[in-house]
Amino acid sequence: MDGARSGNQAAGATRREPAGTGEKLADWADGRLGLYGLAKANMRKVFPDHWSFMLGEVCLYSFLILILTGIYLTLFFEPSGVEVIYHGSYVPLNGVPMTRAYESTLDISFDVRGGLLIRQIHHWAALVFVTGMLVHMMRVFFTGAFRKPRELNWLFGWTLLFLGIITGLTGYSLPDDLLSGTGIRFADGAILSVPIVGTYLSFFLFGGEFPGHDIISRLFPVHVLLLPGIMLGLVVAHLILVFYHKHTQYPGPGRDQKTVVGMPFLPVYMAKAGGFFFLVFGVLAFMGGIASINPVWAFGPYRPDLVTTGAQPDWYLGFSEGLIRVMPGWELNFWGHTLELGVFIPFSLFPLLLLALGLYPFLEAWITGDKREHHILDRPRNMPVRTGLGAAWLALYVVLLIGGGNDIVATHLHLSINSITWFVRVSFFVAPVVTFLVTKRVCMGLQRKDRDKVLHGRESGTIKRLPHGEFVEVHEPLAQDQLFTLTQHEQNPPYEIGPLVDANGVRRPVKPGQRARARLARLMFGSESHIPKPTVEEFRELTSGDHHH
Repeated sequence: MDGARSGNQAAGATRREPAGTGEKLADWADGRLGLYGLAKANMRKVFPDHWSFMLGEVCLYSFLILILTGIYLTLFFEPSGVEVIYHGSYVPLNGVPMTRAYESTLDISFDVRGGLLIRQIHHWAALVFVTGMLVHMMRVFFTGAFRKPRELNWLFGWTLLFLGIITGLTGYSLPDDLLSGTGIRFADGAILSVPIVGTYLSFFLFGGEFPGHDIISRLFPVHVLLLPGIMLGLVVAHLILVFYHKHTQYPGPGRDQKTVVGMPFLPVYMAKAGGFFFLVFGVLAFMGGIASINPVWAFGPYRPDLVTTGAQPDWYLGFSEGLIRVMPGWELNFWGHTLELGVFIPFSLFPLLLLALGLYPFLEAWITGDKREHHILDRPRNMPVRTGLGAAWLALYVVLLIGGGNDIVATHLHLSINSITWFVRVSFFVAPVVTFLVTKRVCMGLQRKDRDKVLHGRESGTIKRLPHGEFVEVHEPLAQDQLFTLTQHEQNPPYEIGPLVDANGVRRPVKPGQRARARLARLMFGSESHIPKPTVEEFRELTSGDHHH
């Protein structure tokens, strides 16, 4: 009996407990969707840890906050151009005719519980979103993270930046206050400058002659449905590719093209990302609570015969307005038609300058002819021409931003607006060149510093007096991990056409594209664009004796 009882107890001990409801649901989903295998393969994926990688997270979280706050605002905003007489909480505008869109914006600001806070969080999140995307793309650009296999992800990010600017313009225009109406009028003038089809485009957009009555009702679905839907799809595709490709990482010990050093996505990275989301949300809520932005009640409703004093777009559109403000008022008249070159040329330059940024990875890949995958980031100093080009683009952006606010700069600094305009015109051509040359020179100097540090060690700050009276500073050898970080980058020779005449004396045909590629390769990767790394022989020769003082 005791033996039988013991056997029954053992069988009971090994008998599995009945599955719970949650476990059954998980098994059911896994049998149809394969979630377990997918989660097992990706939840333990390793991500490197560096503060600059959080820039992309700032973009993602601010985009999510934009969607959440936008849904709330959509419940109360009425995108109607119907004219009404205001009788609401904001007494200074009582009895003033305005559109229903502007009236509902005032109602959100003064009558809806938490409406003003949500409006301001939404606006601040939009600014942070575009700022984060630009800074994130500059990080990717300067470190070469756009190289194979991430060219498509670069295009996704570039498209998101471009759509973010357009989405900001459409949302900025919805309240129909005097400031946003001035911005719409500015955009209408730019559209009218397009040869032949400009008038038709304007009539189609506004439903007739400016300002029309349909522009707000047309911008509303574009702002809340079309553009956010496209951007959401691009964000999802962007994140999928980030998971699919190994994450880029900065050079360091144990890191190569096949190995990633970092923490697993679950639970470490997920916990940090969740905390960072609430931190971003908290900062935006704090800014929305204490920093007033876009006070539409102070501008009043839009009227075509009025323009606000000091009307300025958001910073990411100041680039385009600066181009138009400083452009001379050129125009051509022929066959009874007027071509406004003073508006059409800068209106065309704005997308072209952004397009140059979007296509750069493909240009560099063509110049180098490099077909390998790259998962280790470049140190910007080791690519001085690329770094100089990025700095030149940013300098041009800042110069045109000054041009877009030339009236504000003139009034605040007590300067002549004509002097500022001419400064921007000259700086448009001079500032990028000077910035490129200075940045390249700084990068070359940093390369020389790295070379000396590898050969002679780190400056210790300790001064030693030699027997003959000379004072020298004692240098300490670098650790192996520091030596690896400073010397791991490649310095491949640039593309060359080769001999123009073969062994039989026959001249080889060389296409113009090959010549251009060779010239660009010499400029970007030639001997004048890098300081040669120390060779093994140089290092051994200097470190074999007492060469570190």
